[in-house]
Amino acid sequence: MDGRLRSLRPSRPEVGFFTQHLCSSVFGMASKKVSAGKAGSGQVSLSKLRAQIDKIDLELLRLMNDRARVAEKVGQVKEADNMPIFSPEREDAVLERLIGLNKGPLPRVAVEAVFRELMSASRSLQKRMKVAFLGPEYSFSHLAAIQRFGLSVEFIPAGSIAGVFEAVHRHQAELGIVPIENSTDGRIVDTLDMFFKLPLKIRGEVSMKIEHHLLAMCPQSSIQRIYSKPQVLSQCRHWLATHVPQAQLMEVASSSTAVELAKREPGAAAIASRESAVAHGLDILVSGIEDRSNNVTRFAILGHETAPRTGRDKTSLMMEIKDASGALYDALSAFKRNRVNMSWIESFPAETEGKQHRYVFFVDIEGHESDLRVKRALAALDRRTSKVVVLGTFPRARSFE
Repeated sequence: MDGRLRSLRPSRPEVGFFTQHLCSSVFGMASKKVSAGKAGSGQVSLSKLRAQIDKIDLELLRLMNDRARVAEKVGQVKEADNMPIFSPEREDAVLERLIGLNKGPLPRVAVEAVFRELMSASRSLQKRMKVAFLGPEYSFSHLAAIQRFGLSVEFIPAGSIAGVFEAVHRHQAELGIVPIENSTDGRIVDTLDMFFKLPLKIRGEVSMKIEHHLLAMCPQSSIQRIYSKPQVLSQCRHWLATHVPQAQLMEVASSSTAVELAKREPGAAAIASRESAVAHGLDILVSGIEDRSNNVTRFAILGHETAPRTGRDKTSLMMEIKDASGALYDALSAFKRNRVNMSWIESFPAETEGKQHRYVFFVDIEGHESDLRVKRALAALDRRTSKVVVLGTFPRARSFE
């Protein structure tokens, strides 16, 4: 890894941001309820309400520790049976059940955030997981990792997508997270390329809405240069041309570099995440400047194990078709004949073993590789292609919005 990996424990600005966001959601709604009750009765005192909260907090603390002790026992069973600590299918099922039972007034996002962190902390009692991500801090890969694993994880930033793959392959991290597809820019070439080189499994996925923010230490009218990654500038190009036409767009390798330059140089700005602004003390001049409001990035969780069947799974494949007329049609007909839905396909040029202009295809299909229909489709596909590799079979990303 050439020293590009370093252990990173959750940093205080990051924790502060998520805590602030959660508290504003939870207590904003709670205060409205209290105000309404006070206005109606005129008899409930603030001291009595606070006493009720203190009593409830003590009970919550007791119950959380009771849960943690049971989680420790779960870890002992997993260790004895040589099972992986991280179980995304189980964690998703827990969240889905609790959110479905939630009657409010807490919003769904608050319930998910609280229990995600509770599960993360409980998991860390079993073993503190190491998760590699495409750095630096506050990159969208970092935020996706927090969204999926919580803060009780040892995060390991890598300088490249290849670095994330290498960290997992060499067991420097149990899991890794890399972007695989963006709804605006399409496939992530570096990620697809690495699947040729290292035999890792896709253990799960995370879908995250991407919002870009204009950050600076000066007024918008004074901005002369705007720094960000090429992909980010591309996703905001129309907004930038309309609202800051005087600014020169400057491509840099990372959002961290962009933020540092914006903080240091007069007349400079950066496009980065809200968390970057909080961590580096920049002003958020404008939020949500991406040209497409439904800008979503899908991230793949890298690991070594295959996820068990959940009933809401998908399977990712990499296949090389034969050099013959109609070969792609023949290959894809295996899915139709076995009633397997294909949800994603990407062609990708590959040059290996001296062959040029050779294309492989990345495909996502619905279902687990152990499902009978999927097994039949894969068997038929194997006969009609030069090569088929199952990259992973895992639960579909679930949105709780």
